[in-house]
Amino acid sequence: MSVYEKAVEPGRIDGQKLSIRLGQGSEAFEAVQALDFSVEPGEFVCILGPSGCGKSTLLGALAGHLQPSAGTLRVDNVLVDGPSPERGMVFQHHTLLPWRSVLDNVAFGLKMQGLGKLDRRRQAAEFLRLVGLQDFAERWPDQLSGGMQQRAEIARVLINRPRLLLMDEPFGALDAQTRSKMQELLLDIWTRIRTTVVFVTHDIDEALFLADRILVMSPRPGRFIEDLRLDFARPRRASLLTSPGFIQLKRHCLELLRHEEGRELPRLTPLGLPTDYPPLRVAL
Repeated sequence: MSVYEKAVEPGRIDGQKLSIRLGQGSEAFEAVQALDFSVEPGEFVCILGPSGCGKSTLLGALAGHLQPSAGTLRVDNVLVDGPSPERGMVFQHHTLLPWRSVLDNVAFGLKMQGLGKLDRRRQAAEFLRLVGLQDFAERWPDQLSGGMQQRAEIARVLINRPRLLLMDEPFGALDAQTRSKMQELLLDIWTRIRTTVVFVTHDIDEALFLADRILVMSPRPGRFIEDLRLDFARPRRASLLTSPGFIQLKRHCLELLRHEEGRELPRLTPLGLPTDYPPLRVAL
């Protein structure tokens, strides 16, 4: 068994009546409201919603950086009450230390745990191979491209063997081609380590391509208005984005994101096509 494989798959998430308020005094507001949800160990879940709906707020609560104002949030039946390396976070912009080599950045978490230099550097080298950066171990972070920096960031988080991998639009700053490659790389890594992934995005194509499930949020205060389970076969490749089923679900997600209070939510037919859309014709 390699250092990034686990014998068990912890990482179940349970949220009950979860609400989170931000700000203080008269400027306080409810960012997310009365969320009830669960995520199974090893699932890949995307949280999709418009800007400002509370997606990143929810991720911050899962990371332990924000405290709920009401309700409960548990991981493996234990209340989340603060940050933990078992809940690793990847942001849109990397947090690599510029004065450390790529290898030492990846190994830094193990150093904080007291692991010896040889062991932590050996494990860091294996994680760099996992993300395809084995030839850049001695480079400085500013000598890497944006996509390579994010690969190093993912390795830096995964070396702690987190129960949850929390990702806040990690590919949002990348160009389209690099973003597509990073999505495929992430899925390849996930199939090997099978940790639970919660991935925040406002990009419908990205959510549909990556996820087992998509939790769609309403405008603020954020509530879940759809739990969309995807059955696209894995492994997934770029050709999926032009398939009829993908296009149908993309239309449905677009309508959900445009939903306004007081209107009936769009529904999917058994074939996956929203009931208020005309028949979809795909040229072959």
